[in-house]
Amino acid sequence: MVDTIEVLVPGGQANPGPPLGPELGPTAVNVQEVVNEINEQTAAFDGTEVPVTVFVEDDGGFSLEIGVPPTAALVKDEAGFDTGSGEPQKDFVADLSIDQVKKIAEQKKPDLLAYDTKNAAKEVVGTCASLGVTIEGDDAREFKAKVDAGEYDDALAA
Repeated sequence: MVDTIEVLVPGGQANPGPPLGPELGPTAVNVQEVVNEINEQTAAFDGTEVPVTVFVEDDGGFSLEIGVPPTAALVKDEAGFDTGSGEPQKDFVADLSIDQVKKIAEQKKPDLLAYDTKNAAKEVVGTCASLGVTIEGDDAREFKAKVDAGEYDDALAA
């Protein structure tokens, strides 16, 4: 039989305390081994809450399924702000570089419908528009138009 444990952990910073420890304690699995594996696989999300599913076997074996944080959380973390704008088309709270947008797009790509980095970046830019974040100094809609026109093809190449 396999037990399934679902938790949110800060990327690269899981520990044997709550929420993991109390869930894994009654099982035959080595808790520290699970924590180390989670930290290794979530290091790229440094501190951002990451959904993790642990599948625990009766013999103490385990496997992990690492989710990806919401796009808004990745944008907030990368840009360094806590709350989006109340008026995202007028009041801007942060500005991202093309490299930051690409980084977020690559992290999020497995969960997106996009088939390449350019289209994944356009999905990230859509989230930026709703949060009040500009990209390279441009309003998100203006930036998306430049991406569509091919201005950032080299920067967004996979």
